[in-house]
Amino acid sequence: MRPISEIKANYRLRIVSSGEDGFAAYINHPCYKPTAIAVIASWGGGWEHVSVSLARRCPTWEEMCMVKDIFWGEEECVVQFHPPRSEYVNRHPYCLHLWKKIGEEYETPPKEYVG
Repeated sequence: MRPISEIKANYRLRIVSSGEDGFAAYINHPCYKPTAIAVIASWGGGWEHVSVSLARRCPTWEEMCMVKDIFWGEEECVVQFHPPRSEYVNRHPYCLHLWKKIGEEYETPPKEYVG
């Protein structure tokens, strides 16, 4: 994850609360007014995590890519997990999550398989 000071300095975020291992903010972007993208970023427990939500719909692929680029570098791999149904947790109907295990690199499929 990018240093939090860099994220706060270089991106148009409106921080609404913060703590020692995370913060909640809205992304202030001209393309998303009046609908703000809410994010909660955390880095506790060995994981970097950003939840991404909107009030009336799920985030699009493009919005998730934008958030990924705000919080992580271009060459960092982060994931969206699809856990077993027995482990589902749904606290907000329009929220998706990005995750990265701190200090780990994910193996990815060959590029020609992904497209």
